[in-house]
Amino acid sequence: MLDKELILEVLHQIEDAAEKIVTRFQLIHQGSDFTDSPEGVEKMDAICMMLIVIGESLKNLDKITSETLLPKYSEIDWKKAKGMRDILTHHYVDINADAVFLTCRDKIPQLLRTIQKIEKELGK
Repeated sequence: MLDKELILEVLHQIEDAAEKIVTRFQLIHQGSDFTDSPEGVEKMDAICMMLIVIGESLKNLDKITSETLLPKYSEIDWKKAKGMRDILTHHYVDINADAVFLTCRDKIPQLLRTIQKIEKELGK
């Protein structure tokens, strides 16, 4: 039997991290905004930390649900979302600002909507 309370807690961690990314990303208009100033670099660092939180939390979610929950929501490429954490953690010095920019612009809003949908369906 799945621990619904634990699942909802992990989903909330993901939602919180995604919301922080959305907020921090508001003034970023292109990848170079992350690299052209010390403030931009700090913003990218903070966003990357939240991407790591999301990836780690997704891996934990798979573990506690025996990989049965996320596949039900195919609008997200969960493998890539989890893989982003590995890239950021193990190859941080090679991070491409444009890749982080595109992830924030194109992937995080959908991820946030999907996580909120899962929470709602589980009875948040």
